[in-house]
Amino acid sequence: MEMRLVLVAICLLLVTPIAGSFWTVGNQVVMDPMLICKKTRRLRGKMADICRKEPSLLKEIARGVQVGTKECQYQFRNRRWNCTTIRRSLRKILLRDTRETGFVNAITAAGVTYAVTRACTMGHLVECSCDKMTSKGNKLGKLSRTVEMEKSLPTEGDWEWGGCGDNVKFGFKKSRDFMDAPYRKRSDIKTLVKLHNNNAGRLAIREFMSTECKCHGLSGSCTVRTCWRKMPPFRDVGNRLKESFDGAAKVIPSNDGHSFITEGPTIKPPDRFDLIYSEDSPDFCKPNRKTGSLGTQGRRCNSTSQGVDGCELLCCGRGYDTRVVKEKISCECRFRWCCEVTCNTCLVKKTINTCR
Repeated sequence: MEMRLVLVAICLLLVTPIAGSFWTVGNQVVMDPMLICKKTRRLRGKMADICRKEPSLLKEIARGVQVGTKECQYQFRNRRWNCTTIRRSLRKILLRDTRETGFVNAITAAGVTYAVTRACTMGHLVECSCDKMTSKGNKLGKLSRTVEMEKSLPTEGDWEWGGCGDNVKFGFKKSRDFMDAPYRKRSDIKTLVKLHNNNAGRLAIREFMSTECKCHGLSGSCTVRTCWRKMPPFRDVGNRLKESFDGAAKVIPSNDGHSFITEGPTIKPPDRFDLIYSEDSPDFCKPNRKTGSLGTQGRRCNSTSQGVDGCELLCCGRGYDTRVVKEKISCECRFRWCCEVTCNTCLVKKTINTCR
């Protein structure tokens, strides 16, 4: 229940403009996704339509926030900033415009797209269904050819679109309507960066769809194949966005006041798939209420690693404490006919290192 409360809070943090400051969130955390709209009475346009006319869609949106949050925590599990859902930290992170903010916005937009699209395919939403394409032969009909799509298309034999593909077009649209609508009329740098990263998250799904086919024919032959489009595994989406995070570009407002440019002339201009940011990140070594940093004291580290999870980097040079604990594990397992596996319980020693 506590995790559910935090996840819905994230949804509020990402989408809700409140009087007093456009980027300030409401004081009350809503437990039920259905109450999100009730707590934001100033909603207008497409977001308001979703709140009033599509309550079942709100549940999928909240589920998408959870999908994105879990993936964020997996991708950053060994970093100084580990995508914590502690509200006092996350709220401060989202009010800034750092790389971390960009990743949270992108992975959340992707999560919402993924959850809504999956709900369409599974028949959980009356507003949509799976994508039933009917164009035959080696033709895509009205579909746009992406690089990944070209690679996954059948190259031999006869085939036709069919089956029940993932309706990513609907998921993409609803994610954009719900997450972008409150910000569309603004052109400050924070808004431009947010909208760009939201879109990059959605594109990490839409532009990397794969093609799956099923054979039809006598005696298992494959004279004709029926093919449909499928979303990539969400772990692949998270990996792709994590790579974009590592190579994110810092941007500044352009002279026209309605776009952005890279901070330095030697920085490669970001494309639609890249993440961007306008503020440098804190080092996250020590607690800082202003930046939302919780510090790394007490975090587990790997004393044998030279990477980001290594004690030297994760503990910011402060050193670490080591303790040995005993854990119970199943061991000496035997298979007995038929059909049972029996195991003994063994105590093993495990070394745990924690940052000072």
